[in-house]
Amino acid sequence: MIDLQKPATRPLNAHFSSGPCAKRPGYSLKNLESAVLGRSHRSGVGKARLKLAIDKTKEILGIPQDYLVGIMPASDTGAFEAAMWSLLGARGVDVLAWESFGKGWVGDITKELKLQDVRVMDADYGTLPDLSAVDFSRDVVFTWNGTTSGVCVPNGDWIASDREGLTLVDATSAVFAQEIAWDKVDVLTYSWQKVMGGEGQHGMLVLSPRAVERLETYTPSWPMPKIFKLAKAGKLIKGIFEGATINTPSMLALEDYIDGLTWAEGLGGLKTLQARADANSQTLNEWMESADWVANLAVSNDIASNTSVCLKIVDDQVCKLDDDAQAAFAKRIVKLLDEEGVALDIGSYRDAPAGLRIWAGATIETSDLQALTPWLDWAFATAKAELA
Repeated sequence: MIDLQKPATRPLNAHFSSGPCAKRPGYSLKNLESAVLGRSHRSGVGKARLKLAIDKTKEILGIPQDYLVGIMPASDTGAFEAAMWSLLGARGVDVLAWESFGKGWVGDITKELKLQDVRVMDADYGTLPDLSAVDFSRDVVFTWNGTTSGVCVPNGDWIASDREGLTLVDATSAVFAQEIAWDKVDVLTYSWQKVMGGEGQHGMLVLSPRAVERLETYTPSWPMPKIFKLAKAGKLIKGIFEGATINTPSMLALEDYIDGLTWAEGLGGLKTLQARADANSQTLNEWMESADWVANLAVSNDIASNTSVCLKIVDDQVCKLDDDAQAAFAKRIVKLLDEEGVALDIGSYRDAPAGLRIWAGATIETSDLQALTPWLDWAFATAKAELA
């Protein structure tokens, strides 16, 4: 029986939300004083800051030199929609879905773009589809890390090097934390507010030379919204990838992103960021091994995310409750922790199975997760005692 006495130690930072995610350690608004405010983003100084963000991104992530990186409107969603609307339709599509956002891409491809030659390969939360069944003569759409399920692809080995189609990858909660096989990626998107803890409403779009070739040789049959246009008259709009954004960006949010990138450089770059996420997720994994009431939603360690760690409640008494009661029980745990100010915004995603979701990316300190786990046990024990 877990002691109902409250733990003595509290996390110094209770921000464990999976998006927007915690700001970096030592963050201060004073670090944004270099922001270009009250000036045009198309001014020389404005474009220089935008280009700096692109260059730092490419360097830290180790993106190949012949790949292009651009800043897009409307977060990861806007960047990925632009890619799908601009590139899909040239050949058949395999779309993989094992969590909420992947299922959203399925809906857009089948109901909005209304593509006919589509194979949907889906799986339940906690699992992956059969990756060996993917046909790389077709375009392939998937999330690298399922933010709402805590399940990621194990690596890029399953992706064909001699593929004929393009790979379109939503990697918003994977970049800066997981190894991306860039030679297997043709299009990749993410947003600032995930692993780097930046501000929302801006997305990043990475294109391989193969993706650029598609843009310049294929014109979709549907009308193209202005904010999705990546090519004009058969030519790539190169300015997007040189600091000339499609629409007006927030220069304050931009500076916030640059601050995160500068912090990452100071730590030692990508490997250090990945190591921090690995240490954080390992802290949670070790705790789960000793806790008899909770388990990772991911069915195996090789596909378990090191950023968006999703937990399911496996206690016998709770599992005997109906679905609504189980959801209420998980929400009670979330509420108890919120009221104590030790963990904020850790409920599972609205479409996901009832449970908890704890961000473990690089901006989280391992010591805060170590302080959190006794509170998770306390909140469970408290909520269970209330069932009696």
